[in-house]
Amino acid sequence: MPPPDPSSHRRLTQRDIARLAGVSQTTVSLVLNNRAGADSRIPAETRDRVLRVIRETGYVADPAARRLAARRNRILGVFTYEPVFPSATGDFYHPFLVGIEECAEQFGCDLLLFTSAPTVDGRKRVYHQDNRLRLADGCVLLGRELDREDLARLVGERYPFVSVGRRDDAGGTVPYVGADYASAVRDLVVKARVLGHERVAYLGHGVGAESYADRFRGFADAVGHPLRLVPGEAADMAERVLAADVTAVFAEEYADAVALADLLGRRGVTVPGDLSILTLGDPTRPAPTDIDFTGFLIPRREMGRQAVEDLTELIEGGPPVQRLLPCELTEGVTLAPPTK
Repeated sequence: MPPPDPSSHRRLTQRDIARLAGVSQTTVSLVLNNRAGADSRIPAETRDRVLRVIRETGYVADPAARRLAARRNRILGVFTYEPVFPSATGDFYHPFLVGIEECAEQFGCDLLLFTSAPTVDGRKRVYHQDNRLRLADGCVLLGRELDREDLARLVGERYPFVSVGRRDDAGGTVPYVGADYASAVRDLVVKARVLGHERVAYLGHGVGAESYADRFRGFADAVGHPLRLVPGEAADMAERVLAADVTAVFAEEYADAVALADLLGRRGVTVPGDLSILTLGDPTRPAPTDIDFTGFLIPRREMGRQAVEDLTELIEGGPPVQRLLPCELTEGVTLAPPTK
């Protein structure tokens, strides 16, 4: 292991120690804090390697960091912009929360759910008259679309926070852990084109929330001259798809793929025999079906875990991090070579 660069004045963080030791940041935290049960979960060789890196880098000799740590509440906030806090196991946001809870427990932190924010015009705001942000050392933000004014103020006030989902910068770097939608969509388009699909369409908005924009960007990069069909009334969706004369449709919303397949079936159009349908992520709203769609899954649980890890680094004084995690492609049965 190369020694630390003496010319560098940046304070080492737990992530640096994890990288040098070849372990996860969670493992470093468990070793540093002597968490109960950690000895049984961490092999002795791994623990010794982490401690050796800590000694060689002088990480534990930083008294300022120790004093800072002593002033923390070891409470992490969680705020969602959704009107109702997601808790049902079938809810789109539930896996994110599971990952957040698991990692917070490993770091020995409690979670504080910020549920007092009023809903105005159908949306919540982090900042309101009685906000309690400062009760927590930092906060994880959840929601399809985050308020731009909130983000700009959080950045400006240097309050430690991490967004679950990629966000455009707002007067400065917005730390996030997102899904690499653009790459996942490009991979699906390549997969379809290898089978012979040249006339393809994107069914979705492709604008607004960053997650939508990223999906459409990946589609446009792979296709060159993208055809976008904006979802409208369900009764019209099949008509517009059939009128477009395409052989494959990439559905931004899983529920739209389910509705389209049902509408086509009523017209005698088979999937994937007559038309292939690919889904671009997990269901965000109830869409019961027995169809095994070809598409990809979002690493929701791991995004929640990584958000907590990055938040602890920010609280410790580390730099804001922006990271994208790969999505998992699913084979499914709704993609086949075109027949026309």
